[in-house]
Amino acid sequence: MRQSLAGDQRAYVELLQATTRLLRPFLSKRLSFSSEVDDVLQEILISIHKARHTYDGQRPYKPWAFAIASFRLQDHLRMLYADQLRHATDFDELEESLHEDVTESAISYESISKEVEKLPEKQATILRLMHQDGFTAKEVAEKIGMKESAVKVAAHRAYKVLKERLER
Repeated sequence: MRQSLAGDQRAYVELLQATTRLLRPFLSKRLSFSSEVDDVLQEILISIHKARHTYDGQRPYKPWAFAIASFRLQDHLRMLYADQLRHATDFDELEESLHEDVTESAISYESISKEVEKLPEKQATILRLMHQDGFTAKEVAEKIGMKESAVKVAAHRAYKVLKERLER
């Protein structure tokens, strides 16, 4: 760098080539695509060229070049992530649409009530209390004198039977 600052063109070309060989592995470890590496490397070399007048010939060149490289890499990543954020999916909207898809069904209790009535009495009562009257499994258990886990098992078995019947 000292020679290039003194006006030696050949030394300047060699300096930029050596800097390229020095920084390419540094960037390759931190960036995913070789085109990104090339772009950021070019920005770094331009920055080194523009800032060469700030180089102190009494100090080592590599730390000075790496400092510029780090700043340019940070700028690149900041812009990259900002762009990704602008195009990112809003999780609140995604969650709402998924919730609607999961909770909204073409099948209502009323539309399958005839099939529910064909179930064994205990299962039909449990489903009626839970889905028509809006009771929780715990409340149904207290109402009909069963354990909550038994109510859940009976409801699950009833759902399984209903699913098989409705799929036919």
